[in-house]
Amino acid sequence: MDRRTVLKGLAGAGTLAATGGLSMPALSQGAAARTLRFVPQADLANFDPVWTTQYVVRNAAVLVWETLYGVDEKLQPQRQMVESEEVSSDGLTWSFRLRPGLKFHDGAPVRAKDVVASLTRWSNRDSMGLMLKAIQNELTAVDDRTFKWVLTKPYPKMLLALGKNSTPCAFIMPERIAQTDPFKQIGEYVGSGPMKFVRSEWVPGARSVFEKFADYAPRQEKNSWFAGGKQMLLDRIEWVVIPDPATAAAALQNGEIDWWENPLPDLVPLLKKNRNINVDIADPLGNIGSFRMNHIQPPFNDVRVRRAVLTAMSQEDYMRALVGDDTSLWKPLPGFFTPNTPLYTEEGGEILKKHDIDAAKKLLAESGYANQPVSCIVAQDQVITKAQGDVTADLLKRMGMNVDFVATDWGTVGTRRAQKAPHSQGGWEMFHTWHAGADCINPAVYIAIRANGDKAWYGWPNSPAVEKEVTTWFEARSLDEEKAAVARLNKAALEDVVYAPTGFFLSYTAWRKNVSGIVKGPVPFFWGVSKTA
Repeated sequence: MDRRTVLKGLAGAGTLAATGGLSMPALSQGAAARTLRFVPQADLANFDPVWTTQYVVRNAAVLVWETLYGVDEKLQPQRQMVESEEVSSDGLTWSFRLRPGLKFHDGAPVRAKDVVASLTRWSNRDSMGLMLKAIQNELTAVDDRTFKWVLTKPYPKMLLALGKNSTPCAFIMPERIAQTDPFKQIGEYVGSGPMKFVRSEWVPGARSVFEKFADYAPRQEKNSWFAGGKQMLLDRIEWVVIPDPATAAAALQNGEIDWWENPLPDLVPLLKKNRNINVDIADPLGNIGSFRMNHIQPPFNDVRVRRAVLTAMSQEDYMRALVGDDTSLWKPLPGFFTPNTPLYTEEGGEILKKHDIDAAKKLLAESGYANQPVSCIVAQDQVITKAQGDVTADLLKRMGMNVDFVATDWGTVGTRRAQKAPHSQGGWEMFHTWHAGADCINPAVYIAIRANGDKAWYGWPNSPAVEKEVTTWFEARSLDEEKAAVARLNKAALEDVVYAPTGFFLSYTAWRKNVSGIVKGPVPFFWGVSKTA
């Protein structure tokens, strides 16, 4: 009996006893209607949305911390904490005024100096923030509700930088917390958003809890994604960690949980048969799978080894392992940008269509690879990473590489991938992740495509050819110029192998029918969601 058959059998057993049980306290009818139990994509093992770019952390952070702007469903930035903004005629001075009545969860008012400290910390870690930092003259608080950002050259995408949903987002924290070294984790979680993080109930590996913040002042506009009025209709949200998909499926069927962020595709047909459960595509913009290599350590510091991976890999193998045989849910991706968006291109993508192990072995031999161990850091508690990791371990072995398969959890991956040490000192050679399609529509929000060395995302690729086209895209004056720049960027990123895309795929989400208000998008949006007992 194969894994998928076992999972389906356990999930359909109709009782958690079949999978070891799940202990959760009973709620009164009134409390049950105001409490939502949610199974996230992974454990919230750490909670600093600037220090890490993990989506699970960002998804929790949008409940706890607010942003100055937020992108709507049309991917346009709209005001959130900001009441108004002005930019000088030369484009060098931006002045922002905060909305009145903004409060942190400890009751203190949100002041301009808190914003300045938060933006200073964020700009040390984010790709757009680093661009702003490089042209910054000063970032100062004028008074309690006003701050200004003075630049040495215009930056037309300022509002997108402050409101984008790609990680890390520019979350606003109290000054004392925001003054934490951006390369160290914060230890205090006082937010500015619609929900408070209940640290006393946080059990990494088991549960995270959020409670409604009574003094949060939502905007009056209609909500759209991260923009508009974030009206919280729930008093309490419990994130319940259930790593085993069969257990999660059984819990959803039994009503012990209300919403499962990303059910295993193999179990979706079973869930669809349950008259009490809704199942739908979570986000039409989908996801791009990622095989991320360490460019500063052997053997992937040699471009021939990275190209060998692209030459040998079959995106179909990855996608069938991850999503299954339903080809409406995935497609090969000979590039890096989200399909069916304006900047999508396949320029230079021929290498991803080869699937030639012999040619890959030749490249590997030419690189002088000497059978040194290659650590594959693979999170087992995350379906997306585990499926990809199993394919990669087999692929690298067939190429002739010495694979050190490190089976771990997603929280550990988030910590270890930040290390630049060599293999012998606990470093890494590759890990798997994925990028939301909403984060891969253009170079501004696409942190994984940047190749600016030490300032790049984990793996630290250094490709002047890629960075040249990023700059060209930012300076483009028309869509045609943007498309031309991105086509050249796509080709350069494949030639230098910034990372290896494993394919484009859609994910499901599933929830009980007594829950309403769930909308499609790149994160699970909890505002506007309600529940009947």
